[in-house]
Amino acid sequence: MSEFETFDHESHMAEAIELAGDAADRGDRPFGSVLVRDDEIVMRESNRVVTEDDIRRHPELHLAYRARRELDAAARAESVMYTSTEPCPMCSGGIRYAGLGRIVYSVSAGEVVEFTGREPATRADEILDCAVVGPVSNAAGRAVHEAYW
Repeated sequence: MSEFETFDHESHMAEAIELAGDAADRGDRPFGSVLVRDDEIVMRESNRVVTEDDIRRHPELHLAYRARRELDAAARAESVMYTSTEPCPMCSGGIRYAGLGRIVYSVSAGEVVEFTGREPATRADEILDCAVVGPVSNAAGRAVHEAYW
């Protein structure tokens, strides 16, 4: 994945953050993610836990599910997930199982603790077997959380 360095990281992250804002506007928690191959967004998801009454509808987990169903193993390994917030342990497990190549986040799990007051979650890189990069576009990602919480 040597071309990763040339990807338009800010643009992809801006899309994930916009999806997080859409989720919050809809009544869900502010999380959004996109899946990128060859520097092009191929899938988008936003949190739908509340509006679909489904605890599995975290955007990261749903993208991992869709990737597993729609892409072969080689394509998944070449894919990068840009996500507004570092994946939780449940999502990280799904991402690992799907075999995605890299995760890029805007807001860390530790920063989310600042907003929610909850106990710190297990960090994604403790579960995933791929590169975890972040923060990217942190101020924009934090702004969505600050507006929500």
